[in-house]
Amino acid sequence: MKELKKYIRTVPDFPIKGIQFRDITSLLERPEAFNKALIDMTASCMMFNATKLVAIESRGFLFASPIARDMDLPLVLARKPGKLPNPTYSKEYELEYGTSELHIQKCSELTKEDKIVIIDDLIATGGTAIACAQLISESFNISKDNILVLAVIDLPDLGGSKVIKQTGYNVETIVEFEGE
Repeated sequence: MKELKKYIRTVPDFPIKGIQFRDITSLLERPEAFNKALIDMTASCMMFNATKLVAIESRGFLFASPIARDMDLPLVLARKPGKLPNPTYSKEYELEYGTSELHIQKCSELTKEDKIVIIDDLIATGGTAIACAQLISESFNISKDNILVLAVIDLPDLGGSKVIKQTGYNVETIVEFEGE
């Protein structure tokens, strides 16, 4: 974990004063760090016996795509409104300053037997991940036990991973920034 942490830049006061922004672009710019993150995340997917991956727009796409390719698994996209061409299921969720929505196409082949890994870059308050997990669980009849939220970075001080677990979903991260 410490090995990858050094590749993630912290940008103070971005996007607003008081926020310590964790910038994954510095990890992506270093092939050895990006590969290590992908190897660790792939191992988590394998241990969970994933049958399908769901990537959260947009940074989740960066990590989920190579993992799906390496594991030869289907990749489903969870996108913002108006980005998918077919009819969708949607889930609205709260943000610090308003609301947002995630959409998954109704034609996505997710079944109640699947073991789904939701991939994103970071867990802060957990709102986006929980919305995605609920969207999958409610729209495709997949039990909470069969859903894993997997992210590169966890910000445990903001409580997102804890809330995801309390909501009944599995959660794993590979780097923590606690009290920093």
